[in-house]
Amino acid sequence: MKAFRKSGQKGFTLIELMIVIAIIGILAAIAIPQFTAYKARGYNAGAKADLKNAYTAAQAYFADNPTAAITTTELGTGGYKPTAGVTVTISSGKNTQANLEMTASNSLSSSVTTYTVDSAGGMSP
Repeated sequence: MKAFRKSGQKGFTLIELMIVIAIIGILAAIAIPQFTAYKARGYNAGAKADLKNAYTAAQAYFADNPTAAITTTELGTGGYKPTAGVTVTISSGKNTQANLEMTASNSLSSSVTTYTVDSAGGMSP
């Protein structure tokens, strides 16, 4: 790089600065999509955790009211507190202890995944 400098000058040449900027640009081009994917996975994991918590709250509700049907309002009496952006719904007609089915998804995620839990506690996907 001495060829680009006049004798006695200090500092960086334009080429050196452009190389550093190009390297930073390449690193950013790799890191930003990965960060977005990590965020989406985190949001979807939050929806999955909320669904597990809602299922546990439903089971607590059914322990006190075994013949009753449950709505999302009653999930709070079982101890469920929703996370921001997560929507838990109880399937229509499937709101008793024998045939419970709930779904959850996080609206903040860039790739929304809907999770489902059945009356036996099996979760998909």
